[in-house]
Amino acid sequence: MDIASLVGLLMAAVLVVYGIVAKDGFGAMMGFLDKQSALITFGGAFMGIMVTQSSIPVFIQRLKSISLIFKVQAVNELETIQTVIKLSNVARKDGLLQLEEMANGMDDAFMKKGLLLIVDGTDPELVRSILETELSSIEERHKANIGFWEALAAAGPAWGMIGTLIGLINMLGKLQDMATVGPNMAIALITTLYGSLLANWICTPVANKLKDNDGAELKQKEILVEGLLSIQAGENPRVIEEKLKSFLAPNRREELNAGEGGEDIG
Repeated sequence: MDIASLVGLLMAAVLVVYGIVAKDGFGAMMGFLDKQSALITFGGAFMGIMVTQSSIPVFIQRLKSISLIFKVQAVNELETIQTVIKLSNVARKDGLLQLEEMANGMDDAFMKKGLLLIVDGTDPELVRSILETELSSIEERHKANIGFWEALAAAGPAWGMIGTLIGLINMLGKLQDMATVGPNMAIALITTLYGSLLANWICTPVANKLKDNDGAELKQKEILVEGLLSIQAGENPRVIEEKLKSFLAPNRREELNAGEGGEDIG
């Protein structure tokens, strides 16, 4: 489990609650709970976003994508480069056909697919086209989830403002009773609070975390594409290593240098 996501969401909730109850105790929480405000803000936001989805099952699937932020991404650029270098050394010594046995034992479906394509002697341009098409499909799926949470982040405050306007209209309709102005104003503003919480506590952090995960996964697969095509082209393992280092930040390149590099085989 990704502890950072869990701790971040929980601590944000704790700090908000603490800010509410610190002075007047937990009894103050009752002033921040209003059923009608919740129905307008959360109900309006979620139902409005449902309209933009192709079906209710798709809407539910997008909602479930929140679970992805709690999963630790099995993405390590350094390990990926080291694996490619190891494969290039094997191919250089024993030929491309030797990679088939290694491919069959791999859990990474994308790497396995690429290796089998080059072992089968597929044209390099076709290999690149197939792998990049799969990359595009992965990116589109990720963007759909990210876009869902971004849209919900925008809808929350908008529906909160609608709720506030409804509350203000009701308040002004009873302006002759000045004793009710304060309580009615407070209820009107609660919807704005709910909308802001939905956007900034849940939706925006989820969207940003999914973006980070998407970027990391796509970068790893881009490394694989370049590495596998270099292996197919018969490039020297040292050359492949230097080429793939360009994907790493300078400090991470030093980590790669400290490990086993490609063997300079003539």
